[in-house]
Amino acid sequence: MCGIAAYRGLEADEALLERLLATHPEAGPAATVTDGDAGLGVREGRPVRTSASPEDADRVGGVGDATGSDGGRGGDVARLAVAPGGRFTLALDGELYNRAELRGDLETLGHDFGVGSDAEVALAAFTEWGTDGLDRLDGAFAVVVWDRDTRRMTLARDPFGVRPLYIARAGEGWLVASEIGGILGSGLHERRPDDRTIYRYLRFRVHDDGPATFFAGIERVGAGEVVTLGADLPGGIERHPYSRLREELTALARSPRAYTPAAATEFRALLTDSVRRRSSSSGRVGTALSGGLDSAAIASLVDVVEREAGGSDEQDTWSAVYPASRIDEQAQVEAVTASLGSRVDAHRFEPTPSEFKKDMRDLVRTQEEPLGSTGSYTQYRVLQEAAQRDAVVLDGLGGDELLGGFGAHHLIHLRGLKGRSAALAASELGRSLDVLVRRGRPHVGDRLRGRKSVAVTSLLGADFARAHAGEAHEAERTDLRKRLVDDLFVDSLPSRLRSTDKNARRFGVSVRLPFVDRELARFVFGLDDAALIKDGLGKRVLRDAMRGLLPDSVVERRDKVGSTTPQADWFMRLKNHIYGEFLSESFANRPYFDQTAVLHAFEGWIKGTNSVDSMTIWRILNVELWLQEFFDERAPEADDVVEHVKSDYEPNARKQLDLVTADGTAVRRYPLRTDLYAREDDLEAKTLGYIDRFFAGLTDAGPEHDAATGGRWYFFISEKIVAITQGRSFFIWDIKVGRPARLLSRYVTRTPAGIGLGSPFTMQLAIEEAGLPRVLFASAGGAVGKVLGKRGLFYDLVGGDIRAIDGPTEYSVYPANVSAKLGPKDPDDVAARLSAAIRARVPEAYRDTFGGTVVMDANDIGRNVLGKDAPGSKERYELMFADNPLGQGSEQTPMAVVFETPSA
Repeated sequence: MCGIAAYRGLEADEALLERLLATHPEAGPAATVTDGDAGLGVREGRPVRTSASPEDADRVGGVGDATGSDGGRGGDVARLAVAPGGRFTLALDGELYNRAELRGDLETLGHDFGVGSDAEVALAAFTEWGTDGLDRLDGAFAVVVWDRDTRRMTLARDPFGVRPLYIARAGEGWLVASEIGGILGSGLHERRPDDRTIYRYLRFRVHDDGPATFFAGIERVGAGEVVTLGADLPGGIERHPYSRLREELTALARSPRAYTPAAATEFRALLTDSVRRRSSSSGRVGTALSGGLDSAAIASLVDVVEREAGGSDEQDTWSAVYPASRIDEQAQVEAVTASLGSRVDAHRFEPTPSEFKKDMRDLVRTQEEPLGSTGSYTQYRVLQEAAQRDAVVLDGLGGDELLGGFGAHHLIHLRGLKGRSAALAASELGRSLDVLVRRGRPHVGDRLRGRKSVAVTSLLGADFARAHAGEAHEAERTDLRKRLVDDLFVDSLPSRLRSTDKNARRFGVSVRLPFVDRELARFVFGLDDAALIKDGLGKRVLRDAMRGLLPDSVVERRDKVGSTTPQADWFMRLKNHIYGEFLSESFANRPYFDQTAVLHAFEGWIKGTNSVDSMTIWRILNVELWLQEFFDERAPEADDVVEHVKSDYEPNARKQLDLVTADGTAVRRYPLRTDLYAREDDLEAKTLGYIDRFFAGLTDAGPEHDAATGGRWYFFISEKIVAITQGRSFFIWDIKVGRPARLLSRYVTRTPAGIGLGSPFTMQLAIEEAGLPRVLFASAGGAVGKVLGKRGLFYDLVGGDIRAIDGPTEYSVYPANVSAKLGPKDPDDVAARLSAAIRARVPEAYRDTFGGTVVMDANDIGRNVLGKDAPGSKERYELMFADNPLGQGSEQTPMAVVFETPSA
């Protein structure tokens, strides 16, 4: 994807510009300019699906050279332009919608143009009017301007901040890039998370509401802001707004004009013009169609514009649908596309939770910072599909923030009416009861079901929460226009614009937003509130404007869905995967979370016993995945690794077949790979199949095994699969954890090999197995033993096979990664029954040398024989597993055939 980058106050380095721009594996070539301690660069995006016509080439061009020439393209734009005389150089990421008009104005002032690209026009405006010229640009853009004479660098974004731009200190200099990944990859910025931003995100669900990002020291240039970098400035930087759009909208709202049917007609003309300017492209144009009013209006007006122009091309519409989900909008999508008839090529697809799980890490990587919800995944998939055909996709983003489309806007409207007229408020309330009841039903349901309220702060690490306890965030609750301004510039739209830009860059598509338009915003804010909300529904002026163009079922729709995912349903389907992340060692060691509290809250959410919502779960999960992606050293993902399936006659990775024990016994251990065991499996029958396979293939395994397999042998089996087939393994959401278990588990030391009783789930099993009094007695004794330097006293005092209780671990395969289990019941008897079955089945040559079965609890730091029918002491067999040759994660080797071999 295209982008721009720059540095200031650093040694000339074209390679640095390349690193700042190298954020996409399929990015095109870079064009760079260096001048002493400053440099600018642009990178071309991926080629679009259709070639540009000559007359359209400079409208949607790619990387330009130093004279501003363009290549023909139909997607995103990134260009360099140099002013006559060479004083100013400009790098532009984005596009101008008023280029032709602005070029005409500048030509009357004596400016000459080459091809007249967007970058050339933007640079001429800057050289003519300075930073005031930026306010004359109508478009979605980020620019960097280098002034050779003053040695200053100017950075700016469009008034809404559609295109991103990031800055960071690098020693005495500065780094600038369209994407955070460029700064991280520069090698000149220390990678650290910003704890305050993380807290505000987790606590208040706010992000992208100021200059700070989730990365300490990396800031965003604000919407409509100018940032100047120069050695002569205090601190080397100066920031101030160049756009007064926010103030203009606030002023317009103070003296609005009455809403009339004529206003709807005027609004439709303005929106149609906005669509027209954004649908001009040399490549194919599509529409993201969710079924909601905003996207439906865009699709309909694209068709109007095409017909007015006399065109005959079909419009592509791209829709994600979720059949059988309460958020599914397939019926509305079909109604809209049916109204467009043969002039639309409708594409529908159904994202699934399995696909979301597969794409989750790429989504996190693509977004660079955490997201408020998984809703961005719908757009991610829409653009992934659209990228195969379309260079440009129009999206209805921004309609909610501009026209009062969120549920909160209706409540604020009611409060405002109450302050002006109780009668008006009562009338509006009466006509919108169905909408209010629908929105309030989940909260009422929580109360009626007695679901426990869980404060987000209770899920955070105590020190982390304490350090940021002074943070606050209060959204506007009584003034609708103030709230809309905040949503446009601070609380809502900035985060959604960021998400949209990242998804667009990921798939090489230009996303254009007709509702994010200055003239449209000025018009709307000049109307009174009656243009926005009526009878519990927002966007009145849009509804009125689209009557006759859209089906009534869409225009009059009273349930709002929006472009989202069935998040709660998906999380329930993916609960095993989410549990695995929350149980991971990395999550447990984060300063941001209280792992036990999070697990308890997640368990309650699954069971429906608390009021924790899927948004809270997502924020916690998203932070963890983001930290893993950008800060942890991670092994290659499974899709990137070609797995070697181990035979029965070779060791597990980083293990060995042969061992000489401490008592001098030489053994060869053959770990057997198996399928997963389940509660309903017959332990003996299934296990015998793997033993049969081993001996059937031993002859052909090679002569190097002949001598090693001639002596006495034993069968070792993991206690885990014995317990599973006995029904003594439990999904952790099925374990009813009591307060004592939660308290006691906090004081158990965890090891890298497992959490033991350090989980409230395993501690609960211990209490149920041994009884609470005995566990309390053993806990007290264990605490005394720690003071005296004696470890393991708890297990000696509690008795039984409590040591064999095992909890979920991240490295285990499903279902062990989300299960806790008791030790096997009657393990000596299990061993004896297995041995009898083995003697009846193995080849005669190996029958007389079979020594018996051992039920073993082994990991990489300890071994414990729980049951056996083999002769000799338990310690003898524990020595044979001193290095634990088994593996119950991806290895899936929970059993072994072990031969005593002649000593070397």
